[in-house]
Amino acid sequence: MPISIATEPDRLLPADPGTRRIARGLLDLVEQLPIISPHGHVDAAVFADDLPFRDPATLLVTPDHYVTRLIHSSGVPLERLRIHENSSARDVWREFCAAWPLFEGTASGYWLRSEFSHVFGLEDELSADTSDASFDTIRARLAEPGFRPRTLFTQFNIEVLATTDDPLDDLAHHAALAADESFPGRVLPTFRPDAYTNLAHPAWIENVDRLISTAGDGATGYAGYLAALENRRQYFIDHGAVSADHGVHTPRTLKLECSEAEEILTRARRGERRDGDRERFEAHMLYEMARMSVQDGLVMTIHPGSFRNHHLPTFEKFGADTGHDIPIPVSYTEAIRPVLQDFGTAKNFHLILFTLDETVFSRELAPLAGFYPAVHIGAPWWFLDAPDAMLRFRSAVTETAGFSRSSGFIDDTRAFCSIPARHDASRRIEASFLARLVAEHRVSESRAAELIVDVVDRAPRRAFKL
Repeated sequence: MPISIATEPDRLLPADPGTRRIARGLLDLVEQLPIISPHGHVDAAVFADDLPFRDPATLLVTPDHYVTRLIHSSGVPLERLRIHENSSARDVWREFCAAWPLFEGTASGYWLRSEFSHVFGLEDELSADTSDASFDTIRARLAEPGFRPRTLFTQFNIEVLATTDDPLDDLAHHAALAADESFPGRVLPTFRPDAYTNLAHPAWIENVDRLISTAGDGATGYAGYLAALENRRQYFIDHGAVSADHGVHTPRTLKLECSEAEEILTRARRGERRDGDRERFEAHMLYEMARMSVQDGLVMTIHPGSFRNHHLPTFEKFGADTGHDIPIPVSYTEAIRPVLQDFGTAKNFHLILFTLDETVFSRELAPLAGFYPAVHIGAPWWFLDAPDAMLRFRSAVTETAGFSRSSGFIDDTRAFCSIPARHDASRRIEASFLARLVAEHRVSESRAAELIVDVVDRAPRRAFKL
């Protein structure tokens, strides 16, 4: 497929000419709107330091588990996709270019092709034969002043970008950016307490000890633990945070008596966990995080349903987030009920529920969001943020929950240069879905014009209190 496909004006729009015309008109209304990215994993230091990106491989290949996992599935060892004493950035790029045909039809292929064309100006399709030339072209571009992170932030038309941060992070980079009048955008921290609430985390005991000693107000035990979490949440709010994110195995919530929570915490800090302690404590702390969000106003987002580090040999050698996390089925209706019983109608509580199990969209999330004022439906995430899956999502939730109850698009990426392509794809999918409703005389064209602006721009602002 030629790289010029990425410049086709009607890419991802409906094949039917009449419906495509409607979609093109709708897309025109939102194509140039600023990017709102309220959940992602780009490091704030990238913009605070504003250092040049090193090379194509470390920017586009090695940190992107979407890319490395697919190449690895073809039999390429992960060692050959990492830079080390026996493998240079150019060697990694050659492996990537040789594997480029594997990406046809994938969401990653779509984003990358768009990046190569729109960001880096590549004209030739990637291949083993063009790998050195494309490496040199991109490396030369990265050395230009116009390719510094801050300049790209402006060129990408990003208004808001949220990071994901450890509760004990001092947020110095966020503070520096907020104080810098020359930086036009907002880079917001996000409170991510998983390493302090998941008893199975390898550093959990050390993390909790540091948390309580740093922010526990002098209290010890469970009281100091809760106080420290509340204090750190406030610290994040003072530094611009609007949300707290929770990457959990399941969305189960549980309201324990304080005495039981204290007992589990005390045992776990001694390294004496019992069967069921991890699941009960994590579920209880998810409930506690909801209680805190009602009190302090942080939007609560839940990202469950991933079997993390499925391949232990890879985890032991390369660590987490290296491509071997696999989705599992989830169920929300009973799991989230303790939170919704107490807080589902609480004023100003925003609870955004994500899933990797798309059967949940129509079966549970749309009905929940269609009743509880607190619940918003998280956009297709991770394995689901692909064109066809996004269309399935919109079809699955709209008939029950309408357009107003979703979070807006979430790019959830570490790959900074892919952000414009991801948001562009989402906008094209929304235009395509609405165009079909117009063509079928289910929604008027004037109303579709209002709806697409709402789902692209107003929905993320509304859901994340921006």
